[in-house]
Amino acid sequence: MTTTRLPDFFIVGHPKSGTTALYEMLREHPQIFMPKMKEPRYFASDLPSSFQRHSDVPPLTREDYLALFAPARADQRVGEASTAYIWSHDAAGAIAAANPAARIIAIFREPASFVRSMHLQLLQIRIEREADLRKAIALEAERREGRRLPSIMRRWPQVLLYTERVRYTEQLRRFRELFAPEQVLALVYDDFRADNQAFLRRVLRFLEVDDGVEIAPLEANPTVRVRSARLEDMVNAADQGDGGLARAVKTTARIALPSRRLRKGAYWLVRRRMVFAKPPALDETLMRELRERFRPEVAAFGEYIGRDLLTLWGYESSAS
Repeated sequence: MTTTRLPDFFIVGHPKSGTTALYEMLREHPQIFMPKMKEPRYFASDLPSSFQRHSDVPPLTREDYLALFAPARADQRVGEASTAYIWSHDAAGAIAAANPAARIIAIFREPASFVRSMHLQLLQIRIEREADLRKAIALEAERREGRRLPSIMRRWPQVLLYTERVRYTEQLRRFRELFAPEQVLALVYDDFRADNQAFLRRVLRFLEVDDGVEIAPLEANPTVRVRSARLEDMVNAADQGDGGLARAVKTTARIALPSRRLRKGAYWLVRRRMVFAKPPALDETLMRELRERFRPEVAAFGEYIGRDLLTLWGYESSAS
C-alpha cells in the first residue's frame, strides 16, 4: 500500500548556512524521520530538477516523493531538507497547499560570507568556472541574459547570480504570508556557530520533540577550495566508475577495508587531503564592498525578524 504521508516540517535553506549539518543531526533523533535523500526539491516546481554534472535526472513523481517517507514510524515527526525552496517562488504555496500545518525552518547567514562560501562551493562541484569572486559577480548581468555561462548552467543561470540570492526579506515573507507565525522558525547561522547544541535544542522544541536527546554536534560541508580539478575527477572516477582502474581500486579497498563505512571514510579522507585545500584568503576589500551593497537588505531583514543584524553581522563597524 502506498503511503500518503507528507512531511510535517521542511528545512528550506539557505545553503552554506548549517542546513546540511542540521539535517544530519535531526536524522539522529529517534522521534524524527528524515529520508536519506537531501534536497528532493519536489515542491520547487519552477526550478529545474537538477543542476548536477549529469543533469538528465527526471523530477520526482508524487509517488517517488511519498515513497521517501514510507519507512517513517507513525510516532515520528517527518521532515525533509531542500535549500532550493528558499529561492523558489512556487515552493511556499505548494507546501502550504499540501500541508497547511507544516512547520518551516529557514536559516540565514551574513550575506557577504554567504556569497563567498557559495561561490567556493560551486567551484568545488564544478558548476562555476570563474575562480575570482569579484569577476564572477561582475558577470551577473551577462549571465542573467544567458551569456558567459558554463554549459551545465544553461537551464538555470540563476544559480550563478550570487548577489540576487540575498533577498532574505522577500524569501522569508513568502512563507510567513502562508503559515502562522508559530509555524515558521527563522534562524541565523551565527547562533549555530556560537552554540551548536543550544541551536539544535531550539529546533527540537519548535518541532515539539524531546530536546534532551544527546546528539553529537556536527559541521557539514565546510568551505574549501579544489586544489586540482583533474585530480578531483580522477578520485571521483575511481570511486564511481566501472573501468579497469576503478575496479582495481575498489577490489584493493574491499580487501584492505572490508567495512563499507570504513571504505567510505577512507574515500573522504583522500578527498580532503589530496583534492581539497583551505579556502583562499579573504579579499577584505571585496568583503567591505559587498557589506555596503547588502546593508539595506540586512537592515530591512533584521527589522523584519526582530533582530539587530547590523550589529550582529558587523555592518555598523564596517560603516566607520
